[in-house]
Amino acid sequence: MRLQRCWLLVVYAVLTYSSSYAQVISASPNSIQPVLNFVHPGMYQNKHDLEHMKAQIEAGEEPWRSAFERLKAETSLEFTPEPFVHVVRGSYGKGSVGGNEFRASASASYRHALMWYITDEKAYAEKAIEIINAWSPVIWDFEGNDAKVLIGWAIHEFCNAAEILRYTDSGWEKQDIEAFQQVLLSVYYPVIEHFFPEANGNWDAAIINTMMCIGVFCDNPKIYNRAVDQYLRGIRNGGFTKYFYPHGQCQESTRDQGHTQLGMDYFAKACKVAWTQGQDLYSLADNRLALAFEYTAQYMLGQTVEAYGVISPKERDEFRDIYETVYHHFTDIEGVAMPYTAQAVAHTRDQSTMEALTSFRAPSDYTKQTKEEPLQLYPMVGMRGAREGVSAQPPSGAIHVAPGDSIQAALNQAATSGGWVVLERGLHTIFNALRIPSGVTLSGEGRESIIFMEPGTDMFAMVNDSDDMHDVVLRDFVVEGAATPQTSSDPNQDRRNRSVQVAPVRGGINFASQQAGQMKNIHLENLTVWGCTHNGVAIRGAEGVTISSCDFSDNGGSVVPGVRLLHNLFVTRTINCKITDNRLADSPWGCGLELTHSRDVEIKGNEIARNGFHGFRAAESQSIQVRNNLLEGNDAHGITFTTYWEGCSNISVRDNIMHFNGRDGFYAEEGSSAETSDNEVTHNGESVSQEEKGE
Repeated sequence: MRLQRCWLLVVYAVLTYSSSYAQVISASPNSIQPVLNFVHPGMYQNKHDLEHMKAQIEAGEEPWRSAFERLKAETSLEFTPEPFVHVVRGSYGKGSVGGNEFRASASASYRHALMWYITDEKAYAEKAIEIINAWSPVIWDFEGNDAKVLIGWAIHEFCNAAEILRYTDSGWEKQDIEAFQQVLLSVYYPVIEHFFPEANGNWDAAIINTMMCIGVFCDNPKIYNRAVDQYLRGIRNGGFTKYFYPHGQCQESTRDQGHTQLGMDYFAKACKVAWTQGQDLYSLADNRLALAFEYTAQYMLGQTVEAYGVISPKERDEFRDIYETVYHHFTDIEGVAMPYTAQAVAHTRDQSTMEALTSFRAPSDYTKQTKEEPLQLYPMVGMRGAREGVSAQPPSGAIHVAPGDSIQAALNQAATSGGWVVLERGLHTIFNALRIPSGVTLSGEGRESIIFMEPGTDMFAMVNDSDDMHDVVLRDFVVEGAATPQTSSDPNQDRRNRSVQVAPVRGGINFASQQAGQMKNIHLENLTVWGCTHNGVAIRGAEGVTISSCDFSDNGGSVVPGVRLLHNLFVTRTINCKITDNRLADSPWGCGLELTHSRDVEIKGNEIARNGFHGFRAAESQSIQVRNNLLEGNDAHGITFTTYWEGCSNISVRDNIMHFNGRDGFYAEEGSSAETSDNEVTHNGESVSQEEKGE
């Protein structure tokens, strides 16, 4: 996929020097304002859209006409709803009681309602009403592993059907409308009220979409806006920047393409509802949704894409009917080129019904774009960590270590001559922490050179051999912290297992001296360290540290010493440190980067995203340059400076993108201060300063 790299042209800035109060960078005006009054009909289509669809069918235009004929053939007036009092659905549909019947009724209600609108045949309206009315007085509750996602899958269809029936001359009685509204608010909504971000992201995507539809039908801004807020800033796997990575990969891309497309579909449907209500979720994060659709479509079409982890080939050739709406929105309305999505549409259109019929907006409501611009990547986004090849060639006299041979023996041998040790491709299982001596380079042959700690043990992969370790280079290999080097069919389940307090205490690189700056000249380049329950990388007491083009992700669980104390990268008591062009992402409970008691630090060009605490936090540190970083989707602040005693000083924060974080994009506690300029700060959560004031 050819994606241009460019810097965003619009930035927002506030320059602040005072440290006598908490400091927050003023954000730009939020483009997503809460909805207070609703358009009706107002979910997947407004009245203009419905009329446009109907007119195109009557005129025999394609793809509407063929999609309508398929819908008509699939929509039987003989359908009989089978309501249940207690609906149960287990994991992957196991032990279902009423779950299949519930989904079938939801789908049938929407199809009959749409047929009613298109044909004006009252029998279709009556059938849709019959289906909805059958469930309203019967259903009590939901049980089982998949209870939440089942409601996410079904209720949006019930709501779209009900919206059409309510705002046409369908004959739906007032008391039946009220009964449906009552069951929406008292039975369905309570199950999904608190979302489920612990699951894979397709769950919250479905829940968000359905919750928005409930809010619209019930004219309930609180419910609707809660769903939008979850879309923007949901914790764990909840928000859209948690599901769609900055280069287009999806959270479930390494699981299978079926679930990936499921998540994409429901996030896109949520955008569709929001657009009908006057909100633009489509274009957020520089058209992130379009980037994700292009990425997945490109892979589905048989091409190679760059991925973190191993992208799954499961269901690679099974195109779901999800592409048409997104394609037409971005090409027709936004003027964005979608070449791979266009090819995906060609795979699905001949069998499409609902997607083809409901994907097109009424031309009277927008100006069609005649020019399509290519998608763009943020300049600090690129593939980091151990790659396919190597970043530097070892000398001819390097010591090569095959899987199964002793790495420690090779390191000890190299230490006598300032030598270079090369880990050959394969899995290098270690049973004790490698003790890294001074004056050595340890490199691999890229991402296929993997250091794996003995399963089930509490250990670090690497420690320093002496307190004054110096002149060490680590590059071009992977440190695997997980309990197994092969991920399961559900990587999110593996992550949950590592996130619990009783998991083995497994850390990656742990270099610790006895004095500030005692270790010297440590260089980490093109390393991947991931899956550690302890810190991924910790450097405590060093001078002259460079960390570049590394991927430290999914490290920092809840093992001792506890949550929010373990991170992807932890640096303390360190002088003259450069952290550039890295990916510090997805810590379950910690920060992307935690910096304490350090000075003369440059943090530049990093992707610091989706961490369970802050993106970057500094405490009791001085002379810090933070520039050209992407800080997005972190559950707390994007950047924060904490005051415990003297605070942080002589700090420059500029040219960063800080958006969609759960708290402030930037926050400095009283006693810490920073000069800030030319930062883009948008769509972040509630300000701490406002919360502290009780506002």
